[in-house]
Amino acid sequence: MNNAPKPPVQPGYYQHYKGAYYQVIDCARHSETEQWLVIYRALYGDFGLWARPLDMFTENVVIAGELLPRFQYLGQTKPE
Repeated sequence: MNNAPKPPVQPGYYQHYKGAYYQVIDCARHSETEQWLVIYRALYGDFGLWARPLDMFTENVVIAGELLPRFQYLGQTKPE
C-alpha cells in the first residue's frame, strides 16, 4: 500500500481556466492504482460530480502565452 500523505488540495470553490466554477469536495485514492484523485462538483448544468487525477487538477496550462493554473482556488465562499 502506498503511504503517501493526503494531498494539500483545499476543499472549497475553484474557477477553471475556461471560466466555469467548481466546488472541490475532497481527495480520494483510486481503488486499483492508489493514484490521488480530486473529487469536485460542477456549479452549472446538471451539477455533475467529477474525479480528476491530482497531477492534472493542479497543473498549469499555457493560454495565449501565459502560464495559468488549470483550477484557481477562490476560497470558501460560493461564487455568484
